[in-house]
Amino acid sequence: MAVSAELAHVQDVWDKMRPQSTIYRVLLNDIEIVSASNGALKARLLVLPVHLNSKGTLHGTVSTCLTDCAGGLAIASTGLASTGVSTDIHTTFVSTAKAGDWLEVEGRAVKVGGTLAYTTVEIRKESGGVVATGSHTKYVKQ
Repeated sequence: MAVSAELAHVQDVWDKMRPQSTIYRVLLNDIEIVSASNGALKARLLVLPVHLNSKGTLHGTVSTCLTDCAGGLAIASTGLASTGVSTDIHTTFVSTAKAGDWLEVEGRAVKVGGTLAYTTVEIRKESGGVVATGSHTKYVKQ
């Protein structure tokens, strides 16, 4: 299967970002970017013990980190070389996941303007059910 230009670009941006961020290296080092098109990204992540809270379920920080990452990479899928700087981020926790669950993450760049970009993210278990939704605003002026 041929890799789209958007997917190649997003993977390149991610490969440059990840080594510069301890939180990405710890929490999202094993994320798989599945597909990308203009303004959209799909990825998946296996929930590991490092992703769990004291109750043994997915820590909210991971969902928010996924909102940050997937939103930024959805922006990158529009052709930008940078994912911007966060100005606002919201995560709504709908349900949870446990170690061994696969998460599907879908990020969308709703609008990418000259100064700000707006994204939405949905995190689901592959087995079904929304885990969290998010919105993210980023400053993208170059």
